[in-house]
Amino acid sequence: MTQHEEQSRHARGFGLPVATALVMGNIIGGGIFLLPASVAPYGTISIAAFGVLTLGAIALALVFGRLARRHPQTGGPYVYARAAFGDFAGFLTAWSYWITSWVSNAALAVAGVGYLDVLIPVHDSLAATIAAALALQWLPALANLAGTRYVGAVQLVATVLKFAPLLLVAVGGLFFFDADALGPFRATDDSMAGALSASAAILLFSYLGVESAAVSAGEVRDPERNVGRATVLGTVAAAVVYLLGTLSVFGTVGQENLVGSTAPFTDAVDVMFGGTWGGTAVACAALVSIFGALNGWTLLSAQTPYAAARDGLFPEVFATKRRGAPTAGVLATVVLASLLTVYNYTAGSEGVFEILVLVTTFTATVPYLLATAAQISFLLSGQSERVHRGRLVRDAVLAFAAFGFSMWLVAGSGYAAVYQGVLFLFAGVLVYAWMSARRIKAARQQGEEADASRRVPGVRQAA
Repeated sequence: MTQHEEQSRHARGFGLPVATALVMGNIIGGGIFLLPASVAPYGTISIAAFGVLTLGAIALALVFGRLARRHPQTGGPYVYARAAFGDFAGFLTAWSYWITSWVSNAALAVAGVGYLDVLIPVHDSLAATIAAALALQWLPALANLAGTRYVGAVQLVATVLKFAPLLLVAVGGLFFFDADALGPFRATDDSMAGALSASAAILLFSYLGVESAAVSAGEVRDPERNVGRATVLGTVAAAVVYLLGTLSVFGTVGQENLVGSTAPFTDAVDVMFGGTWGGTAVACAALVSIFGALNGWTLLSAQTPYAAARDGLFPEVFATKRRGAPTAGVLATVVLASLLTVYNYTAGSEGVFEILVLVTTFTATVPYLLATAAQISFLLSGQSERVHRGRLVRDAVLAFAAFGFSMWLVAGSGYAAVYQGVLFLFAGVLVYAWMSARRIKAARQQGEEADASRRVPGVRQAA
């Protein structure tokens, strides 16, 4: 077997089922197991907020599908922003998305340790806790380094396994549903709009990942067709699970008990079937869910720097691939996330870590804003190779809706997150200046060499 055949065997492209699983797996991480309790203090208006967010997420998914048909390359929002607004916008998109990826991985690993502790007590020892968190990060990284073929297999299995218990609560809970348990529609003194926005701010994390198939378009078979379909199918499937699961938990546990719950899905299973086995079942489901999300996010964290490095906007080491996976990007992500995890545990900096996690909401919306703005730019400029005339109105409505949704995400991040996120972005400007200087210097040297060769007598230039 030749080296090329070996590479191809391990770098098999994603079909529609795996691409859809990638979207679903990245949207649904570990957060769904805590969301119902987090928004319970606001009342059932939070379900309405979920509905609004779902519509925005679907609009965003449709826009990504449109953009992927025009630019079916690895990189997703980075590719779209650079095509519309140039190198600097492309770099900010790639930089912001990369920050989101590895900080989110650290957060997912820490959350995973909490669920692992239900099965195997590890919190009694700091060393065991750190080791468990690092293992949760490095195992998906090793799957990525083994090749995109294995990433797809892990993602598909993880998505199937974690959806079984989630659907059990989401669908089974409807048979135990008690309308009296829902509690008040608005449980706070806030206005209707204030309560809607406040509950939505907590739920904003729930739809990060709708761009997953677009970011990995270069690894998807027939991307012009499958990326858009996978994005919409994965987002809609995740939305159904979110909405049904939240509604079922609200209708079984009860608003008063839900406010103080630390494991709402566990409480729902206990109400539905009795006993205390729900805690173990939900912990297993959460670990599978988090592992699948880490597997997918590790791939995504490497794809955007890979695309940017190929264009000279990131260090060239990020442009290397092995078995279909951007090796340097995977290693850089897992190392940075591991360092952040160790710092969080050893420094006891829970407040700092929570702020960093909130920053990911802001940094994730920067690529969303620039990508949807790129679609608006393509539409308004009337570029015939990008815009089908008969779909202009529909695409424009979707693009503006997605842009408004992204702005709402920024507003819901909070002042502290936006402030910290802007600092992260400005730190990236220094990296861009360095890469820009290298490109200019290299171009100048090439020009000088060409001039020198023309001045040498007897040297003839190739036609």
